[in-house]
Amino acid sequence: MLRSAALVVGLVLVGTPAQAQPPPVYPAVGPTTHFLDQERLLGDTPEPGWYKANIPFVDLPDAAIQDTYYYRWRTFKEALKYTGPKDGWIVSEFLGPVGYSAPNGGISAAAGHHLYEGRWLRDTRYLDDYLDYWLRGSGAGAKPATEGLGKNSTDWAHQYSFWAVDAAVARAEVTGDWKFLLQRLPELERQYQRWKETNFDPARGLYWQTPVWDAMEFTASSYQSDDPYHGGDGFRPTLNAYQYGDARALALLARRAGDPRKAARYEREAATLRTNQEKDLWDGSFYKHVMRDGTRITDREQIGFIPWYFHMPPAGNAAAWAQLTDPQGFAAPYGPTTTERRSPWFMHQALDGCCRWDGPSWPYATSQTLTALANQLIDYPAQSYVDRQDYYDVLRGYALTQRKNGKPYVAEAHHPDEDRWIYDGRGHSEDYNHSTFTDNVLSGLLGIRPQPGASIELAPLVPADWDHFAVENLAYHGHNLTILWDRDGTRYGQGAGLRLWVDGKLRHTQTTLSRTTVALAPTRDSNLPVLVDDAANVAESGYPLATASYTWPGDKAVDAIDGQDFHLDVPATRWTTWQSPNRSDHLDVDLGAATSVSDLRVVFYDDGGGVRTPQSFTVEYQDRAGTWQDVPGQTRDPATPALRAVNRVLIDPPLLTDRLRITPVRDDGGAVGITNLQLWRRPDPAVTATFLDLRDGAVPADSGSTVTVRTRVRGPRTVRPSLEVPRGWTATPAATTRRGTTTDTTWQVRIPEGADLGNSPPIRLLATTGRGVTTAVAPTRYFFDPADFPVTAWADDFSTDRTAGYRLDQQVSGEALPALSVADGGLTARATTRSFGVLAVPARGSEKGTAVIVTPRSFSGASPEDSLFAGQSAGVDNNALAWYNNHFGTSGADVRRAGVNRPEAAGGCCADVRWQPGDRFAAVLRDGTLTTWLDHDDTWRLLHTAPVGAAVDATTLASWSPAVGLRLDPGTMVLDDLTVRTR
Repeated sequence: MLRSAALVVGLVLVGTPAQAQPPPVYPAVGPTTHFLDQERLLGDTPEPGWYKANIPFVDLPDAAIQDTYYYRWRTFKEALKYTGPKDGWIVSEFLGPVGYSAPNGGISAAAGHHLYEGRWLRDTRYLDDYLDYWLRGSGAGAKPATEGLGKNSTDWAHQYSFWAVDAAVARAEVTGDWKFLLQRLPELERQYQRWKETNFDPARGLYWQTPVWDAMEFTASSYQSDDPYHGGDGFRPTLNAYQYGDARALALLARRAGDPRKAARYEREAATLRTNQEKDLWDGSFYKHVMRDGTRITDREQIGFIPWYFHMPPAGNAAAWAQLTDPQGFAAPYGPTTTERRSPWFMHQALDGCCRWDGPSWPYATSQTLTALANQLIDYPAQSYVDRQDYYDVLRGYALTQRKNGKPYVAEAHHPDEDRWIYDGRGHSEDYNHSTFTDNVLSGLLGIRPQPGASIELAPLVPADWDHFAVENLAYHGHNLTILWDRDGTRYGQGAGLRLWVDGKLRHTQTTLSRTTVALAPTRDSNLPVLVDDAANVAESGYPLATASYTWPGDKAVDAIDGQDFHLDVPATRWTTWQSPNRSDHLDVDLGAATSVSDLRVVFYDDGGGVRTPQSFTVEYQDRAGTWQDVPGQTRDPATPALRAVNRVLIDPPLLTDRLRITPVRDDGGAVGITNLQLWRRPDPAVTATFLDLRDGAVPADSGSTVTVRTRVRGPRTVRPSLEVPRGWTATPAATTRRGTTTDTTWQVRIPEGADLGNSPPIRLLATTGRGVTTAVAPTRYFFDPADFPVTAWADDFSTDRTAGYRLDQQVSGEALPALSVADGGLTARATTRSFGVLAVPARGSEKGTAVIVTPRSFSGASPEDSLFAGQSAGVDNNALAWYNNHFGTSGADVRRAGVNRPEAAGGCCADVRWQPGDRFAAVLRDGTLTTWLDHDDTWRLLHTAPVGAAVDATTLASWSPAVGLRLDPGTMVLDDLTVRTR
């Protein structure tokens, strides 16, 4: 029987499998050795179980490198962010969000580094999801082609230069999972091809790039252009080497796919690109930036080493490496430098503010150079310019650079000659995940060289006087490897020389550190189950919704479900009860619509001071009568709360509910905290569930209406779909059709009068079998129609001059007011300098909803300000205004309350839109949300959503005046019509 959520909230989910064998928290390590003391090596690292399951453990004679190695695994774990069922896991660059990132916080600039670094993790699900994010998911989605986000690219995966295919293949060489990549070969080819469409010069046969989109602003080459920030477009060793590496990687994949003709084509493209780079970018001693007009700059930049990262240069070019150790080249105590010292641009204005890549030591580039150097030393013929001691010296210097106040630390850039970070913004740069280090230790220093076939190559670059090193717990091709070097056998007691164990069994021995290749058994599948966290809300808006009985003002309840798990003070990702007046407090999670709950995991925050791990905690659900009840069938592991570790609550049989509450309790009534709360669910891989007929990904809805929802479930005949809706709503199945393995259902969903749609409450489709619960979630969203706002509060077609009735606010201090005039049925704003004014109409909005509709006649064409604003305002210090910038073709919102800008209420940046004559804009305020719409050819399209309710309550907002604003550089802007409608 199909039932609505209103009837089943809080019931046992009949038919869901019992949890006798729940999926493990971490992947199983399997048979291995136990030579290293993992507890000692991890020290007080939070959640040690994750590291024991995932990372290779090393024992090194150099404490600085070893300490940095374990620190960088901690920073990598911090950067793992669960974004929701659509995209799953991504790897973030900044721990906190930035405005120019792709959806959910991805940034492609360092994605190649992330894949190289994370390829050594045993749990392959992180990077499986991350690759799909860039190839198939939100990271592959459309991006505004603007100056601020990259004007040459229209998707996020091409916002920055990115060696995607090469990195994906490098990862497969560790995991041995080629099937995953071959299934994505079309997307990998598209990633490569799009660079050819946008950044390839067929006349030169080379790729050009703007330095800032190499993630490098203010470079030596940039300063020699008319745009020092972005840098002059040029042919650079970066993107050309990346595309060479990607072409070779595609050739390898094509051969594995059984397509030698395609493989040969990619090999020819790589060879041609190599020839052209030698002709134009190699000056006889180094690879250099060449301007689009053909001018080769004289300065050496560290990017000139990048071609060796991909084995692109011929052996005869090895002399370039002499510059790495040259005191007038790139050598530095905390280097290498990003520009050679002999350049007149070295450290030019580098200390004047972030971020200038003309000399500072930059981990991004240092790690690339180390990878390139390892390739030169291991894979090229012997030469006299650099040796293994140079590799060690640069790596050790890199490790020592990653310090602050004597402790491991990495930020954005370091002074090359002084022990200090120079680009290190509080709440922004901490544990900056923009480079590799563990990969440089494993594949470079220790010489673990992954292979595409069933073998492992060892070619260590350790100093000649090292008596020992060890690697244990190394996941490779589905096996578990241990590598020991013990010169005299006294360190580990396993005999002298180099030894390799595979799955706990000794497979290879030799007396020296000479290069060797060892054959392995075929790759074994990990068979890790796919899991979905139904509590995650990485956007921290809408549903799931987290609230609490008390939250310390420096924290947020929603940070407990933001998909991140780390224990830093800045930036923070936690809920705490510090300074609460209550004996105990609870954290509530409202899922919006019911789901199956069977596996709750919580990590408590503990700072060792005022916020400590609780002695106990309760888990409750809210029944349909609104009463909180203990969740039945709980099994806990561990039995009592553990410090900075995963505390798991298994619920058997699973519970169908939409609201959960957790109450941590300390015996002394002290403060507690949660850094991560998850609700993991195991879908049935044989079942798919989808919504049909969505509009822009949502179910069109309005309060007081009945909407038709169509769903489709594919799976075995035993699958049972149900539609779960928000409380107070009802869902009734109207028709069901089954064809083979497909079940289509039409539902009538009744939305009560007064329902709050501001947070886009979800509807959840559940498809339950004996193997799991597969779901699909669709937000409900109001779609603007002027007829829904029947009251005309103000209308001005500018046939007469009524400007005296408006209040004109000077919006930005120091910016003039535009000169306004009315003529020929239009309002004209004129400016001879940067001007900005907001006209508030002599009317009020409505708590039930206000729409401000504006018809522009023309924009000024000025740069960069050519902007129209609409929304509500109570003056300079209090307003909520949607905006459209005609120069950049973008739309967003600004929210200001009590003189303070409120970015959390502005909805981030930015929508891509291009106005055409005759189009109208509408700014709609209802249910605590400001939405921006564009009417083109009588169809209203949603542009942007801002949760203004986070800063302004509905009553206050309704008391503000509807308003329109004009901001422009010298020129004129004309409006044809302004209408305010309310409900």
